[in-house]
Amino acid sequence: MAQTLTKVYIYVVFSTKNRDDLIAPEFEKELFAYIGGVLRKHNSVLIAANGTENHVHLLISQSKNISLSDLLRELKKASSLWIKTKNSVFKNFQWQAGFGAFSIGQSQIETVMNYIAGQKEHHRTELFEDEYRKFLQKYEVDFDEQYFLD
Repeated sequence: MAQTLTKVYIYVVFSTKNRDDLIAPEFEKELFAYIGGVLRKHNSVLIAANGTENHVHLLISQSKNISLSDLLRELKKASSLWIKTKNSVFKNFQWQAGFGAFSIGQSQIETVMNYIAGQKEHHRTELFEDEYRKFLQKYEVDFDEQYFLD
């Protein structure tokens, strides 16, 4: 085959360091627009984004030209620097060191988009830590509870 053609959907979840409530609602839309721009710079696409004050959920279409680890490192680095410019209160803002990333099939896109859209309602009754643990169990990801979150 003369071309390399891909369509890779990834559902990504990560939190602020120590799950601190630092994602202010007043700049959340702007943050997701910025994240979309970072992804476009790396030939990837932000399909859906939402979250709460302490974590984000992203559905992305990942480029074939960058590894997932490199893409998320660049995304978290750039968005962290951007958040720090919003207000001096955020001068020490950090994302958690790690992330959760799960492959999504084409047939799951609508379901995942709806789940992401309902994040604020969902987290009225469930903590991020519990939700994340459920994701890891659902996708059969082995993890050490000692290093579960930073």
